[in-house]
Amino acid sequence: MNMRSTRSMVTFSNPFTLPGYPGDLPAGDYEVLVEEELLQGLSFEAYRRTATYMTVRGKGAHAGRSELRLTTEIDLTQALRRDADTSETNNQSEAALSPQEDRT
Repeated sequence: MNMRSTRSMVTFSNPFTLPGYPGDLPAGDYEVLVEEELLQGLSFEAYRRTATYMTVRGKGAHAGRSELRLTTEIDLTQALRRDADTSETNNQSEAALSPQEDRT
């Protein structure tokens, strides 16, 4: 069975959660590892995703350590979408503030 791995980076602007893991994860850059297997018997090359992992840095007593957390493409996409929605809401809130009038 032929396998391949792809690494990429994602950025969260706000603390976020992933299903199956307690507590919030801090905003920041996270490495994502996607493992795929080659589909056999096709007349063209195609791969099927078999696993998606995100590298999470430890905090507190586990500072300096990192772990690969199994997640799904859907859960990761939804977390990124929630992060973008939160950032957009925060930006609109700040933009909606009107400047104070000069009272002289």
